[in-house]
Amino acid sequence: MTKDPKVRLRGLYKIFGKEPGLALTHVKNGVGKEQLLVEHKHVLGLQDINVDMQEGEITVVMGLSGSGKSTLIRHLNRLIEPTDGEILLDGQDVTKLSESGLRELRQNKMSMVFQKFALLPHRTVLQNAAMAIKVRGEPDADQEREAMKWLARVGLSGYENHYPAQLSGGMQQRVGIARALTANTNIMLMDEAFSALDPLIRTDMQDLLLELQKELHKTIIFITHDLDEALKLADHLVILKDGRVVQQGEPQGILLEPNDPYIEDFVSDINRARVLKVRSVMEPLNGAKPPKNSHGEVDQNDSLENMIARSGGDTTHSYTVTKNGEPVGVLEMKSLVRALVPRVASSEGARKS
Repeated sequence: MTKDPKVRLRGLYKIFGKEPGLALTHVKNGVGKEQLLVEHKHVLGLQDINVDMQEGEITVVMGLSGSGKSTLIRHLNRLIEPTDGEILLDGQDVTKLSESGLRELRQNKMSMVFQKFALLPHRTVLQNAAMAIKVRGEPDADQEREAMKWLARVGLSGYENHYPAQLSGGMQQRVGIARALTANTNIMLMDEAFSALDPLIRTDMQDLLLELQKELHKTIIFITHDLDEALKLADHLVILKDGRVVQQGEPQGILLEPNDPYIEDFVSDINRARVLKVRSVMEPLNGAKPPKNSHGEVDQNDSLENMIARSGGDTTHSYTVTKNGEPVGVLEMKSLVRALVPRVASSEGARKS
């Protein structure tokens, strides 16, 4: 039986302006974002968002600037109030929480990592990392123990008495992650958390997040405008345009089957061999025995890039695909090669919109 989502968004709208309720009526009657701005002087931030976010997974929300992704994540802890719709956390509607209930949510159930770090400059690294549990009133000894533990996990042992200005950008972001982990919430919100970092440091931070996630199994909602980052991190990918969901699902599936010209243009320049996994192009066995003429076994999560190297580019080869050591499919190298050819991108694409 499928578990209920940890977070569920249903019919979520956000309209900015003096009379959002009236503007909402226009939107529900078919008025689009541009028309709403020109004729009614209101901005459509989110339009009928319906997304399920599963416990223990990384849900990545991506889109270009102005797509509504940062607006969306700020609804989850009600830094922004919705115009309409439901935000369900473990079945409870966050939009109906009292002031004390909302405080409880922010202190104990959700932590947030910001793009601009949001560290207090007059506090040490240790004090910044312990801030969330200090606000909860936990004993000083517990604050220090927990903060030191997570600073060590993110590679900042020995820096606890430094101040943020003494750290590099990547180190400051590690403090932000340590602060969120010290808060010990089940849900982590990460709003463009790595976007301000240099490319190499950004890659290191992505790897660190995935390493921690293997152990901690947090429910993470991650905002980005970078498709490579989204494909690397996401268990579930949600792509926004003009405040609405264009496509969502398992990242491999979106890459292979984009359902909109906007998505096709997004994925057209991706190194598919590096991103796609064997499981996405294999032929499932469905209980049948693997063929005897296999050229060996491969794990379902191996990359197509590795398989090209292993086969020497020989398209006549085939391999038995395994999951946890058990055969689950067959990879034909001819199928792999076909998967590397993207659909033709539209003439009016995402980068031109």
